[in-house]
Amino acid sequence: MFIFLLQLRHMLEGHPELYLFAVYSALIWFLWIVKVVISRRYRPFTGTFTGTTSVVVPVVDEPLDLFRDVLGRMVEQRPGEIIVVINGAQNPALQEVCEEFAPLVRWVHTPIPGKRNAVMIGTELSNGEITVLVDSDTVWTENTLAELVKPFADARVGGVTTRQRILEPERSWITRWADWLENSRALYSMPTQSVVGQIGCLPGRTIAFRREILVRVMEDFMTEKFLGVFLEVSDDRTLTNLTLKEGYRTVYQHTSLVYTDAPLQIKKLFKQQLRWARGSQYNTLRMLPWMLGHAPLLAMFFVMDIVLPFLLAGVIGGWIYRALTNQGVNFYEGILEEYGFQSGIVWVLGLMVVSSVLSMAIRQMRHLAEKPSDFFRLPWFILVSTLFLMPVRLIGFFRMAHASGWGTRAGAYAGGAQNDAIASALEALPKDQLDESWASGTADPGVDTVVDVPEGDGQTAVLVRSRTRAAAKTAAPKPPRRRLNPRAGIPYLIGFAIFALEAWFIA
Repeated sequence: MFIFLLQLRHMLEGHPELYLFAVYSALIWFLWIVKVVISRRYRPFTGTFTGTTSVVVPVVDEPLDLFRDVLGRMVEQRPGEIIVVINGAQNPALQEVCEEFAPLVRWVHTPIPGKRNAVMIGTELSNGEITVLVDSDTVWTENTLAELVKPFADARVGGVTTRQRILEPERSWITRWADWLENSRALYSMPTQSVVGQIGCLPGRTIAFRREILVRVMEDFMTEKFLGVFLEVSDDRTLTNLTLKEGYRTVYQHTSLVYTDAPLQIKKLFKQQLRWARGSQYNTLRMLPWMLGHAPLLAMFFVMDIVLPFLLAGVIGGWIYRALTNQGVNFYEGILEEYGFQSGIVWVLGLMVVSSVLSMAIRQMRHLAEKPSDFFRLPWFILVSTLFLMPVRLIGFFRMAHASGWGTRAGAYAGGAQNDAIASALEALPKDQLDESWASGTADPGVDTVVDVPEGDGQTAVLVRSRTRAAAKTAAPKPPRRRLNPRAGIPYLIGFAIFALEAWFIA
């Protein structure tokens, strides 16, 4: 704030210089003011929705105590059904936990790892009007489901998300920072976008959609590419995009609260944030033509998410260049002359820290109203958010067209027909072929209904379903050989062109 005011005064005095930091700071304040003004109109939905619900929980591996608690809290809120999709390797321990809550909870297994594939299978098996997608480490609070479905009383609403916080945020500085970040989004960005009915990304820890929408968009969800690649990451943003393009509103229900876990190691935090950065920017560029025509507010927010890290990099580069070449206006000259070099440096640094803290405190006033003690952690929050998050977003931009699955999981769904046999079988089989015996109450709980589905090449998918579980089993195909994507260079060209333009501007 201190240097911003000095640069602003210098420009207003008629000097021709245009400072990148002044532009960067002005954009930050402009976006914050827009969010504050619009979000003041936000109100949670209070209507009554009486339709049916299905909960789908993709899972790979979770601590059994946590997973048992996750399912137990869902069961208490009595959705129509809970379908757990275990993907990847068989996990008998998770299966046993699921069967503790039968018949409301049933499980299905697919050998193909990947959340999108699990979402597809769970959606196909679901029966409710509303499909609720839940991460396997997300803990519901009282009335999470009842509050979550209230917006669906409005027929225009197609997707809803919850307020999300981090479990036990006091465990480490990482969890504390992650919880602060989540709360800031919940207090500014989410209400702002919800007011206009266009939340650009419904966070997927717990997210609800009209099932009919998921069915219509599933083909695009499983195959849509950009710059020649399919990204398994950012499934929640992709489903949100597709829901908006179907003409529905996407909204935020502040009264529906869930808690989720956060990484405890810097390496895992980096991988998580990089995955989110890649998926977010990938989807922004893919969705930008639609947003410019139908959701200009979203376009502005998401384009700024891409632009601001580049601007900040230019600002830092400009400071280094001017320090090495001794060029530019010395805004601290008066202070250094007044107090001497050593004392002047202390004054400059002190003013910079104090002004930065006060600036951030104003922009975080809603969070600080809930947790005043965080005021004393503001310098740390600024440093972590700036020196860690901004570079991660730059790396994510450059790598957005690199072909990859979910993180480092080998064999993850890669945007093709890897599991088409199972999907087609689930679509083609009459419901009564699988449901009649146990839905009527006459089936033996220990006897499975087995249907063989030819897949070609001598392989067979075996669909198994009983009163307490639904399983889809097949030999996992070998992952396709990864090929170099020539279009992966496009983000690098764009990024380096931006850096070159900034360098020319600075020099």
